[in-house]
Amino acid sequence: TSLYPDKLTDDTGKYVLLPLPYAYDALEPVIDTRTVELHYNFHHKPAVAAANKAEDGLALARETGDFALVKHYEKELALGLSSHILHTIYWTNLSIKGGNPTGPLLKAIEKNFKSFDKFKVHMAAATTSVEGAGWGILGYLPASGKLMVLQCENHQKLTTWGIVPILVLDVWEHAYYLKYQNRRPEYVNNIFNIINWDNVAARFDAATR
Repeated sequence: TSLYPDKLTDDTGKYVLLPLPYAYDALEPVIDTRTVELHYNFHHKPAVAAANKAEDGLALARETGDFALVKHYEKELALGLSSHILHTIYWTNLSIKGGNPTGPLLKAIEKNFKSFDKFKVHMAAATTSVEGAGWGILGYLPASGKLMVLQCENHQKLTTWGIVPILVLDVWEHAYYLKYQNRRPEYVNNIFNIINWDNVAARFDAATR
């Protein structure tokens, strides 16, 4: 489906990993099968476990009154839960269907970036130049009514409060290194061929309501 639901938790409130919305090989040849398999099982999945462990640690601290590890668990929660959120969006942002944005999303892109081509160059440049590990993010800020391109280092740094991510491009090395090695720009340029713009548009619609 174009709008794959972002269900981050189960009925008990524990963070849970959703099944991928497609097979491991569905994004070939842009993203290889083995990368998707490793990325999902050995990077996204542990982030879910880390977020749960951090919340358990904070709950225990409240119960016992011992907050000696509060800094540790707060940092772990920020990292792990941000990873879970962004990965959940990332998987649904991708589809071999490809294409270009249309309708209200395209109009908003043209309003904020002058043209889709100018947005694409900006998004690619920002994503490619993220220092170390991180993400390129297209987000909507309800307080200003603007679409914004952001860089994100790790999963939680350089964010803007209130931004609603609608398109996220993962540039941690585990997202591309098996196929592209150090050629991050090639990966970023190719990933534009498999963006599920229906999903991005649905996220934009939800954010603007």
